[in-house]
Amino acid sequence: MNALYDAPGELVFDGQAARIVDLPALFGERLARLPVVLRLLLENVVRCMRGDERDAAVAALFGWLDSGTSEAEIEFQPGRVLMHDTTSTPALVDIAAMRDALAEHGVDPSRLHPVLPVDVSVDHSLAVEAFAQPDAPAVNLGHEMRRNRERYTFLRWASQALKGVHVNPPGTGIMHTINLEQLATVVTTETRDGHDWLVPDMMIGTDSHTPMVNGIGVLGWGVGGLEAQTVMFGMPTMLRIPEVIGVRLTGALRPGTLATDLALTVTQRLRAIGVAGEFVEFFGPGVAALAAGERSVVANMAPEYGATTGYFAIDDRTLAYLRATGRSDAHVRRVAAYAQRTGLWFDPDATPRYSRTIEIDLSAVGMHIAGPRRPQDLLDYRHAGATLAALRFERQQADALTPKYPWPRHPIAVAAITSCTNTSDPALLIAAGLLARKARQRGLKVPPWVKTSLAPGSPAAADYLARAGLVDDLSAMGFDIVGYGCTTCIGNPGPLPEAIRVARDAGAIHPVAVLSGNRNFPGRIHPDLDLGFLMSPPLVIAFALAGNAEVDLGAEPVQLDAAGRAVHLHELWPTHEEIAAATAQGTDAADFKRAFAIASRNPAWHALQVPDSARFPWNPASTALRRPPFAAVDPGSQLGRYTAYPLLVVGDDVTTDHISPASAIPPDSLVADFLVARGDDRHDLNVFASRRGNWEVMMRAAFHSKTLVNRLRPGMPVAHTLHVPSGEVAPIWEVADRYRRDGDAVVLVAGDRYGTGSSRDWAAKGQRLLGIRAVLAASFERIHRSNLVGMGILPLRWPAGVHPDALRLQAGDRIEIDAPDAALSPRCAVPVRVLRADGTVECHEAVAAVETQLEVTLLRAGGVIPSILKKTLAEEAA
Repeated sequence: MNALYDAPGELVFDGQAARIVDLPALFGERLARLPVVLRLLLENVVRCMRGDERDAAVAALFGWLDSGTSEAEIEFQPGRVLMHDTTSTPALVDIAAMRDALAEHGVDPSRLHPVLPVDVSVDHSLAVEAFAQPDAPAVNLGHEMRRNRERYTFLRWASQALKGVHVNPPGTGIMHTINLEQLATVVTTETRDGHDWLVPDMMIGTDSHTPMVNGIGVLGWGVGGLEAQTVMFGMPTMLRIPEVIGVRLTGALRPGTLATDLALTVTQRLRAIGVAGEFVEFFGPGVAALAAGERSVVANMAPEYGATTGYFAIDDRTLAYLRATGRSDAHVRRVAAYAQRTGLWFDPDATPRYSRTIEIDLSAVGMHIAGPRRPQDLLDYRHAGATLAALRFERQQADALTPKYPWPRHPIAVAAITSCTNTSDPALLIAAGLLARKARQRGLKVPPWVKTSLAPGSPAAADYLARAGLVDDLSAMGFDIVGYGCTTCIGNPGPLPEAIRVARDAGAIHPVAVLSGNRNFPGRIHPDLDLGFLMSPPLVIAFALAGNAEVDLGAEPVQLDAAGRAVHLHELWPTHEEIAAATAQGTDAADFKRAFAIASRNPAWHALQVPDSARFPWNPASTALRRPPFAAVDPGSQLGRYTAYPLLVVGDDVTTDHISPASAIPPDSLVADFLVARGDDRHDLNVFASRRGNWEVMMRAAFHSKTLVNRLRPGMPVAHTLHVPSGEVAPIWEVADRYRRDGDAVVLVAGDRYGTGSSRDWAAKGQRLLGIRAVLAASFERIHRSNLVGMGILPLRWPAGVHPDALRLQAGDRIEIDAPDAALSPRCAVPVRVLRADGTVECHEAVAAVETQLEVTLLRAGGVIPSILKKTLAEEAA
């Protein structure tokens, strides 16, 4: 055991001494060879682990240098947890139900509470109903509070009953923007054994875009709600030492090219080489050319390029951002002193050891969009029209039904400046405002069929846009602020314009969305839109003005002005100097704390009547909040040897939006029928995400997607599957229940990248409620794989070359899995046999997509929740 690790270093700052883990003193020249993200993990290991396990973890981190890879596991102890309302609601419902389970076992329920600070942002429930009007924020917030009153009352109960849980009310902004502007310290102080320590700000969040905070040097990443629960209750998250991909940046962005263009380029480049579950770190001289806001845009897209992180180390640009958002001078100087002393300060000339590296010349990045169905499908902005033309959409003979407008084949239905990705950097919103100003000066107007919206990540945006004199210009284009939340990016654009809906239903058009968000999967933005392009905020306005997505804005005019003169994009595009000047004019460091404080006083939120009890009083008639059945001490392990029917067979790129939708509940759906039968208004059902506290709704909503193809039988209705023994087609949850009653096991078979998208734990909970014991996929996205484990579902990777396309499973084929508790270990081989209906047998050797020994333990226990309950009961008994 190395006693040196227990001897703290000391940093004297402003006459006060604080303890630190002095990495350079402990590890000398070896330290500089490690990527900065691994230096941060090293600091965490030395500070939080003890004894021989710590020695082994330190040795493994430096052993990583030999090959750039490792099979060793280390413990990671984040300092805080960040959640949003639609991931926190099911997590907090779980905790409320766990308190009930403890009380039923004779244990004081108040014993169960998080041991880490948990911040919750209420940002995922705001829908764009009022738009293109100055009072839109108040109108939309009123709808949000009315529809979500019961759920918000529950969140307020949780913030009072559970120590350490703080909820930021609606209107305070998007969680990742709040993290950047308000919560992140970069370096923080903690008290250990009566002494003050300076430590890196390290955190996890239950949203896949948590790495946005990597842009200012905070190491954080997204996890599923179930993994977050383990950390909240004092268990470390076990992490296999990751491969680290180095992205060397050179040069500087050309005038006219924006951070969005770089983010989309990085997404395409890294998806092409495959970085699923790996850490990404940016290095090289080009990093210094990027402002912290630009870095955060790139870091935000980490889940889109498949990585766990997109890390930029601390430097002068970090300090400038902290000052610009109102942090104190003393704090900024403390961050600099700590990072420089501990070897965490960025060196543009350094070349640490990386697992793999790629290089991007910033000066070669052009103006880009991505789509029309995936964020990694990079296009020159001029090629939107050609890409859509290649789809060969054929109009139906229905033009006579829609004579009001001269419809293009691919009109813009939704144009949204939205998402933390591009609205957290003031320069990008300023650029959009400047383009709007120039368009207004030429007398241009957005066509009436385009639904426009501006939803900044921070309420401070209203202040700096006003100070820059751009509010009226944006309003003239229809881009009034509609509120401060995720809105269209999370699938809450509100209803489509009526003219678009009628023309689409008539087959006259194939409408398109354009947005400054991070995802454009079919149905993600709106259930009736399967085409969408991601782009920068000013480009959103330019395409909105064109009204037609099938256009080359490099050659064709955006519009004709009142005099009939062509107005081209290059005439409207703001210069680098114009953006810089307007940003300097608009931004004031005092805005950020002041606007946040005002928004936090939301009167409707604080007027909610909240129960004062250690246990939540469930309402048995509620359609929003129900005690879930899986929050039990012993739900049982799903491991073992068994033969199962495939409940569904799906292909590649099945997202968590497919598995657990977040968008509006269709009034003609079976889910709507279920809610209406219990007293809800069919035409005011809110979004699926608002029902994540009700397990019965979410079980019925599982796989509710028009774009999901279930290969068990062609042409089945939405959210239906085949009950193989009877040959009947029925809703998935009914078929699953029938298999359960008959004693038949079920599994799910999938292609590549199963579970890509948002980090919603309900995508795994829904599968557990359906009785799915294992998911066999060609590959998994990282967070969803973790959530499956957290619900006791075994993720299995098919061997190379095995894929649903090759398997061609037919009705009647069954799958035999041999995975008993005792035989399971990280990444072990698992025999799988396909038992064909014709009597033939195919043998395969799958790999358990289980990364750590802790995950093995969770699977044996039946998941995270029973593990926490058993641990609490054992502590009480002791």
